[in-house]
Amino acid sequence: MGDRSIDITVAVLTLSDKGAKGERKDDSGLLIQAMLKDIKAEIKYYDILPDDKQLIKEKLIEYTSRVDLILTTGGTGLSPRDVTPEATLEILDRQVPGIAEAMRSDGLKITKRAMLSRAVAGVRGNSLIINLPGSPKAVKESLSIIIDVIPHAIEKIKGDPSECAR
Repeated sequence: MGDRSIDITVAVLTLSDKGAKGERKDDSGLLIQAMLKDIKAEIKYYDILPDDKQLIKEKLIEYTSRVDLILTTGGTGLSPRDVTPEATLEILDRQVPGIAEAMRSDGLKITKRAMLSRAVAGVRGNSLIINLPGSPKAVKESLSIIIDVIPHAIEKIKGDPSECAR
């Protein structure tokens, strides 16, 4: 990112059947919100939805007309109800595979289970969408890896013409 800083508007979307029913506290969604304070981000929307592909797609589409960054948590594993990556892929204009690759690559240094993540990232319109894992520990590890790149990515998506090289 250049010398200037930008305000980033954010939506946090937690995908959890139990969370949507009020049967589980959303520690991951709350952790995301706390971590975003480091990059001058303003949380505009925060929702908890069940693991329903159509509902997820509709909410992602709604958010993309309202915010710069959408972070999802949950639904990226191998359970039959884990459909976040599929919902995300169906609404993206362009993928940004390096983000998910970086999270998995660094995650593998901590646990071999990181290779089981199916998280994706990409752009729809002028919004960056990133799938994060569901557990607070994995959210912290994954978001820590990519958080410094997010402001630059948002600048580029918004049309910043400056060179990426340092």
